[in-house]
Amino acid sequence: MKAIIALGSNLGDRFNYLQSAVEKINKIKYVEILKISSVYETVPVGGPVQDDYLNAVIQIESKLESEILLKQLQSIEIELDRVREEKWGPRTIDLDIVAIEDRQHNSPNLTIPHPLAHERCFVLIPWFEIDSTSVLVNKGIVANLISKLDCQELRINQQSLVNK
Repeated sequence: MKAIIALGSNLGDRFNYLQSAVEKINKIKYVEILKISSVYETVPVGGPVQDDYLNAVIQIESKLESEILLKQLQSIEIELDRVREEKWGPRTIDLDIVAIEDRQHNSPNLTIPHPLAHERCFVLIPWFEIDSTSVLVNKGIVANLISKLDCQELRINQQSLVNK
């Protein structure tokens, strides 16, 4: 199954945290990275006053069940010093499962598609970049969702993530 994973960082060496996450995701058994978006710089949405984020989106092929994939991603967050002190607070790395094909999942640990993805330029624009025909289940075509948002504060970063 193909899945979309959003990556974000706004503490420390933000680009290095994103690159390290890509490398670690690439090492998860039964997961293959198919596409990597450009890196974008964005202002924080919600939460306390904090530094700007670097964000990207990857498309993966996975044979893992969604909850198992989530646990693997959370393990990577812990390895990369993610601390969960405050909702929407600053973080070294944030890895979110945005969508898994046309599937829906709702459990105490995971909601797919991500419930706020349709409101997030830093998710939709990189996703559209790597798949211009993408659709977010129950929300619509990603290109149409982008057209409804003000994404002027999203800036492309000159650094590129590499699938090592």
